[in-house]
Amino acid sequence: MNNVRTVSDTKRAFYNTHTRPINSIYRRVVEELMVEMHLLTVNVDFHYDPFYALGIFTAFHRFMQAYRPEQDIASIFDSLCKALEDDPQRYRHDAARLEALASRSSAEEILAWLEQKHQIAEFDDLQEQVRAIAHNPTFKYSRLFAIGLFTLLEIADAALVKDETQRVAALKRVCAALNVSEDKLQKDLELYRSNLEKMAQAQIVLEDVLKADRKKREEREQAKLAAKTASPADSTEAKGEATPGS
Repeated sequence: MNNVRTVSDTKRAFYNTHTRPINSIYRRVVEELMVEMHLLTVNVDFHYDPFYALGIFTAFHRFMQAYRPEQDIASIFDSLCKALEDDPQRYRHDAARLEALASRSSAEEILAWLEQKHQIAEFDDLQEQVRAIAHNPTFKYSRLFAIGLFTLLEIADAALVKDETQRVAALKRVCAALNVSEDKLQKDLELYRSNLEKMAQAQIVLEDVLKADRKKREEREQAKLAAKTASPADSTEAKGEATPGS
């Protein structure tokens, strides 16, 4: 008997948890991320790790940062994790620890840490996971894992990741340290950065549409209010003018 959950099962679980409607431009983002996470979690070689968690947390919040109503963002993220039968707080906790690690380190220190050449106090357990990934011949690489690694470098040195030469060189060292495909990682991150730019442009267009809609609603409401507050004398006069012999 096949007990592997389907994509439909995951989507159903998500929409049963987060019951508020999601704006169309963002629904596609959420569902694509949901499907990607689902396909990874049902893969026999996949194992959760903090870098994957940081990748999910970062990608989700980057793409959803302009979402309104803002208070729904946390609910959508929680429902996304729960739909995968996971704990959203685990993702938040692990992402926060890696962010803290990167914020107190330089890019060179992060690279040396990933290469097992440099230790950082309080994060030995995370470095053990780095070692386990590097020595796992069946490690399941994913785009979300790559985004987590990229985010580490970005937090440590934003200028480095903006410079193509430095970025490519740094990611080359990361791939060598973790024994993952440099070609896949570089391509995945280029697509990720490109999609961020496209989403930013789409958000500008969406905001213009929403402003236009708000203006139309306000104009309709003002017209309704003006009609309701028209003076009875005006109404009577209008009727009188329309009645012959008055």
